[in-house]
Amino acid sequence: MHSITALWLPIIVSTLAVFVLSSVINMALPWHKGDFRAPPGEDAILDALRNAGVQPGDYMVPYASGMEDMRSEAHKQKVLRGPVVVMSVMQRKSLSIAPMLGGWFIYVLVISILAACMAVVGAASGESHTIFHVVGLFTWAAYAAAVWPLKIWYGRSTRGALTTTLDGLIYAVATGLIFVWLWR
Repeated sequence: MHSITALWLPIIVSTLAVFVLSSVINMALPWHKGDFRAPPGEDAILDALRNAGVQPGDYMVPYASGMEDMRSEAHKQKVLRGPVVVMSVMQRKSLSIAPMLGGWFIYVLVISILAACMAVVGAASGESHTIFHVVGLFTWAAYAAAVWPLKIWYGRSTRGALTTTLDGLIYAVATGLIFVWLWR
């Protein structure tokens, strides 16, 4: 039986590997270039949002405060007339992506720690295939599963969901292999 403290090396190495892999995937490979598009009239839309005083947060337009609003004829007509928009407005006071990279690094570290917890419980035998499967399946779910509810409920693109799922699979295979390699 292993303790999680005995797995600090695979935790750190897998965190660094996923961080580097994600950087390469997002900066050097083309498959995420089509995830977002600029809307027609981008400058006019940005000016309208500024003029309306839209603050950072998540928005849905047309908005309904509850089921009664959703059933109203006025809301139904707004939805049918379109467009239906789900948007996140971020606060950016700098062009630096360092805070987002820091947040991503912490997230990846937490996933690696949780994978180690799963490995300690689920791979107590120490067999390589069991370690790989427990760690790999857990990390794939952690990196990729959350995008599908966003696609289902908020209309995110199928292409974006599929490429994010592929990213998660790559991170999971790397993490699983690192845990097998460094399992002690």
